[in-house]
Amino acid sequence: MKIRLNEMVFYGHHGVHPEERKLGQRFIVDFTYETDPNEDTNIKHIDDTIDYTAVYSIIKHILENQEFQLLENCANTILVNIIETFPKIIRAQVKIRKPSVPIKGFLNSVEVEMDRSRE
Repeated sequence: MKIRLNEMVFYGHHGVHPEERKLGQRFIVDFTYETDPNEDTNIKHIDDTIDYTAVYSIIKHILENQEFQLLENCANTILVNIIETFPKIIRAQVKIRKPSVPIKGFLNSVEVEMDRSRE
């Protein structure tokens, strides 16, 4: 089974430039996680699955309370925390979009995407 949390918006203080970390900005996050498909028929209660509100809370805490210079480091931190916290997750993917990019030019956003599988 796959569960997706789409277009979560957080305000964080991340970026290479000191001004980005001082002022902060919006970040848009998509997170997908997978569980063992052989266990799908056993899901009857919340305790049989992974509560996506708990996943959301971890992502929110990381984005809003930690500071990263690189989105790559932020994405990795999210994946490590989620996989360590929820042993039933066998694979996870995070995408972090930064709409306000300090680039002289026109673009909608920059996005980092990272996947992780349980070993």
